[in-house]
Amino acid sequence: MPSHGMKTAALAAAAVSAVLLAGCQPTDAPPGAAGTEGATRHFGSLAFEPCSLTGVTGGQATEAFCATHTVPEDPAAPNGRTIDLNIAWLPATGSGGGTDDPVFFIAGGPGQAATEHAATVNVALREVRKQRDILMVDQRGTGGSNPLDCVGADGSPLQMEDAESAGVEELQAFARACLAGLEGRADPALYTTTEAVADLDTVRQALGVEQVNLVGGSYGTRVAQQYAAAHPQHARALVLDGVAPNDLVVGGEFAHTFEDAIRLQAEYCGTLPACKARFPVDTRTRLSQVMEALEAAPVEVDYRDPSTGQSRTATITPDHVAGLAFAFSYAPQTSALLPLVLDEAAQGRYAPLMSLSELMTRSMGDQMTRGMQWSVLCAEDADRQAADAATDGTLLGPEVAQLFFAACSVWPRGDRGDDFTAPLRSDVPALLLSGALDPVTPPRYGDAVLEGLSNGRHLVVDGQGHGTLTLGCMPKLVGQFIESTDAAALDTACLDRLAGVPPFTSFNGWEP
Repeated sequence: MPSHGMKTAALAAAAVSAVLLAGCQPTDAPPGAAGTEGATRHFGSLAFEPCSLTGVTGGQATEAFCATHTVPEDPAAPNGRTIDLNIAWLPATGSGGGTDDPVFFIAGGPGQAATEHAATVNVALREVRKQRDILMVDQRGTGGSNPLDCVGADGSPLQMEDAESAGVEELQAFARACLAGLEGRADPALYTTTEAVADLDTVRQALGVEQVNLVGGSYGTRVAQQYAAAHPQHARALVLDGVAPNDLVVGGEFAHTFEDAIRLQAEYCGTLPACKARFPVDTRTRLSQVMEALEAAPVEVDYRDPSTGQSRTATITPDHVAGLAFAFSYAPQTSALLPLVLDEAAQGRYAPLMSLSELMTRSMGDQMTRGMQWSVLCAEDADRQAADAATDGTLLGPEVAQLFFAACSVWPRGDRGDDFTAPLRSDVPALLLSGALDPVTPPRYGDAVLEGLSNGRHLVVDGQGHGTLTLGCMPKLVGQFIESTDAAALDTACLDRLAGVPPFTSFNGWEP
């Protein structure tokens, strides 16, 4: 099957957003999530004030304590420009207070701000929090830590003109404009994982603790591994959710991992009589058919704006289809809609697909700080990306990687240590988590990292996608592991009760 040339930034935006917990936002806060009444509280040398944390998509605020910790932007120039790292603290809820080895939660992306995911963290780590304090540090370049956001001279967010048809040159022009907006307030070459790891350790020192437990998701698993390698004596335990090996070229394998996820989704539908009868053409084939039809003749479609409900008209292209399918694959709740949406499109009814495409692109793009993301990718991954002829026959094709790294020809490149890509070899207790249907960090990545962890265990959750920390009994298991640091002793039978989400056979849901 020939590949479909992806020429727009829409697909690149979806691909770049390889983030933790997509589609797994919590609905209820755990007991004890509040309790931040009162004045200043100290943790080590840091003074924390009560604060309310809200996410990029809004929702219920999470009560916490917030502080800043000042670090030099350039560790080699301690008297130069500084960064105020934004830190949030969720105090332990148990009556005895926290232990002397708190948990650091490390967000994904690259480009997510940890504090903007406080509500999800509060749910995922609710059992851990009974005994331990949870710390969230916005990685330099994100959130409240001198964000490398793309703004114009007047401070307003930069918008890419005609983003739907933007290619490599347009993305490079946008990166140049973004870089100009950072002049005088940041050196993008100093916002890599290596500097972030050093920041985390200065925060540990300021807290006055000898050891920390690291919980990372997606790109955050890279940060956690790099920290454990650089500061082994200070890493008590690791939880890696959606595991990215140190030698992975982030974005370089999306064409292949997405193909695998779509194939597994199609196979699942084939095991369900109602799904197989409703969708006799498998998902991979139907996806290719719809893309081929739109490549031959893009369609102007009337649809509802997913935010306002107002009627709009736009031209739908193969990129919209591929971008939506990729974004939907992150979670079974959304991938369950894909066969139905594709079937509607195959019948010439494109409105649902167009509305959902806009919704997912906005949702995933809003979670990223683009400049920081480029600082990481351009220093750590871009020069290791090689042409891959095997992607020519995939749905995404080689263009997805070209768009992914397009900005790197103009973006300042930071340093990457000589041993940066070396696999982590450690006896640190480690719990690795993967979703069987993950389209960006499939279980085989976790298997590869496990080879270097003599006290590690890898749990693969059937029927699930990218990000498993909040699912079913996983918060309980993570709590038990952080308490005991004995992954082998965990009774994981409760995970067997988690099942995939049956594909929708109509917009009312799936067959009973």
